Amino acid sequence: MISTADFRNGLVINLGGDLMGIIEFQHVKPGKGPAFVRTKFKNFLTGRVLEKTFRSGEKFEEARIEEQRWQYLYSDGDQFHFMDYETYEQLAVNDDLVGDKALWLKENDDISLMFYNGAVISVEVPSHVVLTISKSDPGVQGDRSSGAKKPATLETGAAIQVPLFLNEGDKVKVDTRTGEYVERM
Repeated sequence: MISTADFRNGLVINLGGDLMGIIEFQHVKPGKGPAFVRTKFKNFLTGRVLEKTFRSGEKFEEARIEEQRWQYLYSDGDQFHFMDYETYEQLAVNDDLVGDKALWLKENDDISLMFYNGAVISVEVPSHVVLTISKSDPGVQGDRSSGAKKPATLETGAAIQVPLFLNEGDKVKVDTRTGEYVERM
């Protein structure tokens, strides 16, 4: 059990059955009355942000989240398969848990899986990935001065905007947090 005095950014607690990560907190000691802690949480599973106020010294159960590095193997439609580097154990994760991160998954990539009580609760992709452009129209001649962009489809099926000089088969670095082109590789 931890108290409000132990709060720190990034700490994950079990709050009413939900895993809540602390984004920010503030200890407040007013002139009159008892001290309290104003806290902003992010639900670890849904991503929803919640603000709550607690009395100073209140106790909570700390959630032990374990992060492990796994290798992404393949997807068979509604499940994504991963392999542990140490034991070669394979694990299937439902597509609803992976969500939009599937756009950035390429076979044999390193992926972080987050575990709570032995179950996968989150799939984390690297902040930047290198992917190949599988489909892109050629750039229009004469439209180079404005830094214009064109749509491109990557090997994973993700659609992004890239500069006009890139063609099919080119490798590009993409920021997975924003889905934006970073640089040509």
